[in-house]
Amino acid sequence: MTTIQLTVNGNAIEPTVEPRTHLADVLRDQLDLTGTHLGCEHGVCGACTLLLDGAPARSCITFAVACAGAAITTIEGLDEDEIAAELRTAFAREHALQCGYCTPGMIMSARDLVLRLDDADEQAIRVGLSGNLCRCTGYAGIVRAIRAVIEARRQRGIAAVIGAGRTSLGPVGSHPNTIPTTSPSMPVMTDIKLSSGAAVATLDVPDVIPAKSFDASFTVNAAPEQVFTLFGDARTLAACFPGATITDMPAPDCIEGEIRVAIGPLAAAFRGSARIDRDETNLSGRLIGTGRDQKSRTSTSGQISWRMVPIDDGRKTRVLLTIGYSLSGPLAQIARDGLVRDLASRITTTFAQNCDSYLSGATNQAARDQPQRLNAVGLLLDVALSRLGALVRGLRKP
Repeated sequence: MTTIQLTVNGNAIEPTVEPRTHLADVLRDQLDLTGTHLGCEHGVCGACTLLLDGAPARSCITFAVACAGAAITTIEGLDEDEIAAELRTAFAREHALQCGYCTPGMIMSARDLVLRLDDADEQAIRVGLSGNLCRCTGYAGIVRAIRAVIEARRQRGIAAVIGAGRTSLGPVGSHPNTIPTTSPSMPVMTDIKLSSGAAVATLDVPDVIPAKSFDASFTVNAAPEQVFTLFGDARTLAACFPGATITDMPAPDCIEGEIRVAIGPLAAAFRGSARIDRDETNLSGRLIGTGRDQKSRTSTSGQISWRMVPIDDGRKTRVLLTIGYSLSGPLAQIARDGLVRDLASRITTTFAQNCDSYLSGATNQAARDQPQRLNAVGLLLDVALSRLGALVRGLRKP
């Protein structure tokens, strides 16, 4: 048996537990906090979700001894919480619960979304709720309720909180002073200081060494400084890039999101993290990211470096790119160099056209807010026709 120190709903306690005891069992059996429900007990359904050091976590698969020193908030601890109160009202109004078994965990996840999402984006909300299952409602009312609370708070001038108010993160539930070492290949959360001195959480995406790389370039009808500014705006950059969607931004230069692509006959959705580095002195920068497609179990890492070169007396910009990537998994077997280069060339052309459109003001606000989808079939057909044309021209030569 081990005695640990915890802060539960603001109260300091010292329960004695076996090393194998899960946090949910301690809360329910020793502290009578039965608002934390147990469903699958495999970390899948989300009914047992609570807050550990401010972050949503599954208490059914979290060992209590691993949380020594942590602050725990259960659904009972949100009785006087402003956001939770607004969510309870919205859930009742939108018929977002029936049996109610999933509701405590759902409220926990919803509260985190209300804190950190800039706007009531339905896709981002559904992604954020993907770890909470409901067998009754069909989710429509739940999504409406969360959207309503986010919209109401933003209209009242209450801005999103970067990182949902967390000052430091390790593995969820680990106390900041006892965060274990993490594999260097995985993104971790570290602290950065703002000019005000406040600490916020940001993703530390490690540098990568691409297995393959190639160069590309395109011209934009705008001054280098304008193009450089656009490349520093992550949301605009993602809106210009076919198939890219941002799901969260822990910091202005850190991105969490998804890129949908097609490689050969298969489609993939790579979800992961990226960071943007910029050098204003020579108008250059790079985007470094890692991602994984869960369906095919294919992992990727890559780096896109850019440099702005003024042309036409500075009225236009030649953007020089170096694109490096690594693939591991089933899709790597069919991602031939030539196919990847041709596909990247088409994507680059579309990206350049979108950049031109944004900088010229031709893209309206609705289009800016709507992430573009990569027309993989069209791009691959374009690649195939281009290769067929090259083959025919080769055959015609004497």
